Amino acid sequence: MKIDNWVKVILDALYDGVLIADDKGVVKYINPAYTRITKVEFEDIVDKPLSETRPGARLPSVIESGKQILGAPRKVGDVEYIVNMAPIIESGKIIGGISIANEIGDLYKLSEELRKSNSTIKKLEERMKGIEKARYSFKDIISVDKKSIDTKNLAVKIANTDSNVLITGESGTGKELYAHAIHNASNRQNGPFIAINSATFDGNLLESELFGYEEGAFTGAKKGGKIGLFELANGGTIFLDEIGEMQLGLQAKLLRVLQEKTIRRIGGLEEIDIDVRVIAATNRNLEQMIKENKFREDLFYRIAIFPINVLPLKERKEDIRHFIDFFLNSISYKMKRATNICPEAEDILINYSWPGNVRELKNALEFAANMTEDFNIREEHLPKIIQIQSVKNNLAKLKPMEEVVRQAELAEIEKALSIYGHDVEGKNKAAEALGISLATLYNKMKQASF
Repeated sequence: MKIDNWVKVILDALYDGVLIADDKGVVKYINPAYTRITKVEFEDIVDKPLSETRPGARLPSVIESGKQILGAPRKVGDVEYIVNMAPIIESGKIIGGISIANEIGDLYKLSEELRKSNSTIKKLEERMKGIEKARYSFKDIISVDKKSIDTKNLAVKIANTDSNVLITGESGTGKELYAHAIHNASNRQNGPFIAINSATFDGNLLESELFGYEEGAFTGAKKGGKIGLFELANGGTIFLDEIGEMQLGLQAKLLRVLQEKTIRRIGGLEEIDIDVRVIAATNRNLEQMIKENKFREDLFYRIAIFPINVLPLKERKEDIRHFIDFFLNSISYKMKRATNICPEAEDILINYSWPGNVRELKNALEFAANMTEDFNIREEHLPKIIQIQSVKNNLAKLKPMEEVVRQAELAEIEKALSIYGHDVEGKNKAAEALGISLATLYNKMKQASF
């Protein structure tokens, strides 16, 4: 279990004592408040089994059973305190346990501190649940086409700055992949990466998600309030996907946050300092939306300090073959069978227009793989819409019948002249063999510039 620096800063600042142990009961962290309350020094307990350093400690049983223990009394010398203990669970698995220690003086204080510590545990759990990490890096971005390489190189340069970024491009081009990679290549890589899709929330709900709210701020508000995503992203990056869908009123509040570098929870009075880099993305034309008074121009210039445009797949055809190999390897692993594609089907995919971009290509290959019986994708296994466009493309390449006839005639004339010769006698014999007059032969030769 690793305690990130920014999490340690938060825990060190708490008035309540905090002890964290891993799944084996080995202490991984205590904060200064824990030493103040228990008189146990950091070096005497950290990286040592809790059962040895604190006889009678009950946190190991909490880790083993997965059940909380609240309000457990402890006493060190003349200092009395209570401890609330809870397991730390990740992906359904217990990875450790946390103890929150509070000093007490009388029963009233016991009750009050118990209430506060329960709230602290809840907020800590909420904060820990909200911690996300960027999953992708630049090595996960396929870029073989020169245009793709240029885009990737620009993003790598941008990652080393701390300025806001706007990623534009059609749906399915990989904008979120770039957002993850930029964060992981930045000096904020050890901080949180919080992503939210603006299109999935209405204005009021999105505001409460971004900025949080105080208890009683509105009907249905959680007891104790809620931490907003900007607070959770402090020290890291927040990714605002589909920012073009954000309502104008909320755009104004977001602009204020970017200008002041503070947020205020809904129903709150306190200004909370934040240190967050914003990466935004959209598949809409924000410049056109500005002209239509649907997007704030001042916000645009705040988020678009570094713009990146991820090109549609049809404009970077050199990437398509590599995407096909990548997705087929992934599909083969998933289906536990090697799946291949014949050259004809691959050519069809390379020449398809891909309105759904990389996402559509992935889905098309997965569909085709499931349609095969011999694990070899052919033209007939591809989605019908791709087959239909392939037929239309081939029809567009057909020559008019008149042109076909003209080329066939010229080929026969050339063959006849090569047999009988190009002199007058040879041309007479060639015309006779072709069943046309000498005048017609000369006329056709003139049209073809023989």
